[in-house]
Amino acid sequence: MAGENHVDHKALKRFAENRVNVAKEDACKRREQVGHLRARLEAHISVNPDYDLVKLRASGSTAKHTAIKAVRGEGSDADVAAYLRTGDPDLDEAKILEWLHERCVEVYGKTKVADDFTISQHAVGIVLRGSGLKIDVAPVLYLNDPDDQGYLVTRRGERVLTSVTLHLRFIAKRKAAAGPGYAELIRLLKAWIRHAKRHDPQLRCKSFLLELVVAHLWEVGWHAVPLQVNDYPAAFEQVLSYLTVTELKQPIVFNDFYQPDAVGPSTDAVQIWDPVNAANNVASTYSDLDRRRLVDLAGEALDNVSWAATTPAKGTANDAWRQLFGPTFPGI
Repeated sequence: MAGENHVDHKALKRFAENRVNVAKEDACKRREQVGHLRARLEAHISVNPDYDLVKLRASGSTAKHTAIKAVRGEGSDADVAAYLRTGDPDLDEAKILEWLHERCVEVYGKTKVADDFTISQHAVGIVLRGSGLKIDVAPVLYLNDPDDQGYLVTRRGERVLTSVTLHLRFIAKRKAAAGPGYAELIRLLKAWIRHAKRHDPQLRCKSFLLELVVAHLWEVGWHAVPLQVNDYPAAFEQVLSYLTVTELKQPIVFNDFYQPDAVGPSTDAVQIWDPVNAANNVASTYSDLDRRRLVDLAGEALDNVSWAATTPAKGTANDAWRQLFGPTFPGI
């Protein structure tokens, strides 16, 4: 890039440390709250014979160390997988989430109101008002598999093969090879999307999708250049350019735990395949409008990143990055 880049890697790293990354003290509090739920949930499930609780596993962004700092009024998330086993072949799996919801309500007794508990497509959400933390507890039917493979059960009783262990192994392998910049780049991208969603509530871009785009670019690079995880402005430009140029029309498939040809034909608008389940497109519910909205956002962000790299004025460069992260940038 020509010109002086006023917002360089060090500037974005400082912003991540001050405004994006979860502070060590807050991370400890999250783990304590999740640990409290896990211990209490174990006790309440044990006296309800419908299911045997095999294990509770931390999952999602907290377990992957890609969680970002909570913003006032928006809360933050932690994820727990509840591995369950049942000996009743006739049990209605569509009722698992309702059953788990009842157990979560029992854990907190009269200390919470009904609105603090929600049932989503595949998890029971619990909002802890004091900290703003939301814990999603997802039921997984255990398969006695050493890699914790099991079926995530949706509200309609559908089964989706998953594995907390393999998902963690997938990202750990890449983090070990790339270094700490890999996870921090993901956190910065998540902060960008969070800011964008404040202005466009219809924007769809789940955290897992971002993680898999970064994983893909770490493997294949962009225009014959490896993903620059130690140069955040360059890495941002690569990710945004990839989204803009490909328009998310190219399937993303990994070969860590299955052969790519295990993925069957699909007409989904966006195809980014779960690295532990060849039958699960993590973007299967995204419409073509969702795809175009995300691609257009990436194009606008790319223009700002490119302008910030070439403008001679530091204030103008910071203003360009504020379009991605909001008015708190550079957060010093």
